[in-house]
Amino acid sequence: MEITMQWIRTSWTKHSRGGKAAALRNAAPTRFLVSPVPTSFAQVIRMSERDGFEPHESEQDMREVGLGLRDEGDRLRVPARVEQLFGLPPRPRRPPAVRLAPGQWVRWQLNYRFSSAAGIRDWSYWLDTFNVVYGPVGPDVFLSEPTVLVDECGPVR
Repeated sequence: MEITMQWIRTSWTKHSRGGKAAALRNAAPTRFLVSPVPTSFAQVIRMSERDGFEPHESEQDMREVGLGLRDEGDRLRVPARVEQLFGLPPRPRRPPAVRLAPGQWVRWQLNYRFSSAAGIRDWSYWLDTFNVVYGPVGPDVFLSEPTVLVDECGPVR
């Protein structure tokens, strides 16, 4: 069965935690039209404070993206792998994997907080949004509301 994935990473520093800069960051989209990419590849969109949260698109092999996808025949099992545990804000517990039937899709969001090892640079932050649909779809599939929304965003102080 066909799988379509978007991985959207938004990154910022303390500068974008308040005022106009935070409003610009909060306006950064978490969904885009689906671009044609080769089978087994994800559409990757990166937005950063450095360039005013302008989207930059590329593609990446789905096996290298932060989700563990497993086709179980009639369902797609979608668990999020958490990268770099030292960057996680406190979370009470991780949610279980989502199982999608054909035509269903999930939006899974995780956030991270980092500082430099020596504490010299300011804190930096990421928001990873994964949009995944199971089955053939049109380019506007992710512009609608997801079948399942998993929000694992924790406090970033």
